[in-house]
Amino acid sequence: MNSYGTGEGPAVRGPVVAWAVVDSVIGPLMLAATATGLVSVSFHARPAVRDTVLDRLRTRFGTEPVEAPGSPRLAEPVRQLAAYFAGGRHAFDLALDWSLTGGFPREVLRELARGVPYGTVVGYGELAARVGRPEGAQAVGAAMGANPLPVVVPCHRVVESDGGLGGFGGGLETKRQLLALEGVLPQPLF
Repeated sequence: MNSYGTGEGPAVRGPVVAWAVVDSVIGPLMLAATATGLVSVSFHARPAVRDTVLDRLRTRFGTEPVEAPGSPRLAEPVRQLAAYFAGGRHAFDLALDWSLTGGFPREVLRELARGVPYGTVVGYGELAARVGRPEGAQAVGAAMGANPLPVVVPCHRVVESDGGLGGFGGGLETKRQLLALEGVLPQPLF
């Protein structure tokens, strides 16, 4: 299955939501997965961030997420993210659970995942036009800010039409680092 399919896959025994914090070149990431697939990627996984994400997952799934760094549900996302950050992977091939988004934001995120490959960028307005809402640039910005699967669903590739970086939930420095990793921006000097 490719990374942007339905997210349906074989059931994996274990907790409803398994989560773990993994190190990356952009700092600690919190990953969470269900039997359907990867459901959440969160930047700067300090305790306050983890608590917020866990509350959201608890509310959405009605059960306590379980910290499970060795979970089979997380093994492939961890492997593919490590390969991406090492420069050896340009596309993700993961089952995704889209439960944390819906409606227009989900439509925009799916188009982003399908249509904006590694090493390229798209403007907010252009992405809105691709989903049939050319006046929806601000709504696209809101969808990017609420993306539950950043990096894997590459909201860092959405920029302003004048070439500005725009916003980013992980912070502009993280966005710069991801775009530099993909060759869109020069590598930072330090």
